[in-house]
Amino acid sequence: MPIKVQTSLPAIEVLESENIFVMTHERAMAQDIRPLKIVILNLMPTKIETETQLLRLLGNSPLQVDVELMHMASHVSKNTSSSHINTFYKTFDELKDEKFDGMIITGAPIELMEFEEVDYWPELCEIFAWSRKNVYSLLSICWGAQASLYYFYQIPKYTLQKKLSGIYRHQVMAPLHPLLRGFDDIYFAPHSRNTDIHREDVKKHDDLVILADSEEAGAHIIANKNGRQFFVTGHAEYDRETLANEYYRDKNKGTFPELPEHYFPNNDPSMIPQLTWRSGASLLFSNWMNYYVYQQTPYDLKDLSES
Repeated sequence: MPIKVQTSLPAIEVLESENIFVMTHERAMAQDIRPLKIVILNLMPTKIETETQLLRLLGNSPLQVDVELMHMASHVSKNTSSSHINTFYKTFDELKDEKFDGMIITGAPIELMEFEEVDYWPELCEIFAWSRKNVYSLLSICWGAQASLYYFYQIPKYTLQKKLSGIYRHQVMAPLHPLLRGFDDIYFAPHSRNTDIHREDVKKHDDLVILADSEEAGAHIIANKNGRQFFVTGHAEYDRETLANEYYRDKNKGTFPELPEHYFPNNDPSMIPQLTWRSGASLLFSNWMNYYVYQQTPYDLKDLSES
């Protein structure tokens, strides 16, 4: 939570110059507390696993959060029962008249398809357009991030020579940015994808900034400077065993996958992977919720302006 101090305290100017969030008594007294409204558009085939991963991170906060789960009406999930979908999920048509403090769009294992070839692409474009007026801050992940960058900025994706899978070293490029507050200079995060975006394409847009980068995995966290859109190219939400499960799934399919990089100790798939990215993932989501969902969103969501 923010530091709460009196308006005239001399330290305020210094703290704000260091990007330390300061709240005056007057502002604190004026705030009415209400639950945050977050909608998760879950595009992953392993919906229950992804729900658990994301809710764990969203729940690691003192803030009260109301979560809605959304699925695509134009796509039938083959890996999650219809009873689960019908019980816990809503369609865009059921939610489009509501407004949300934040929205998360997950990845999807369809990177090798052109965006326009995806059966739910028209519906997803409708959701993207809707989000500009009905969501304060959008956080998109992996393929969701690539799709968002393509829709909003026409940034293309490129097929990699081999799948990028493993735990990669990242460097913070903007240490004073609120989303990365508390991060170490170097941190680790999982990636699992067959396509990439190029830094040069991102840098063509003055309203975008690369917050974190990896020599091996490329740009990791990209932000719209207005704080309304964040694009995370990896899977910070992944559990310890997620990459192992993907590896064995592909191996059982006979596709001869390579071992995830920097993941199994001594590159021995019989050994339990070390969990080296959970703290960074928790910090990423808690910073997003606090600084860009809780602190910035109008109290009355009816006052939400277009991004």
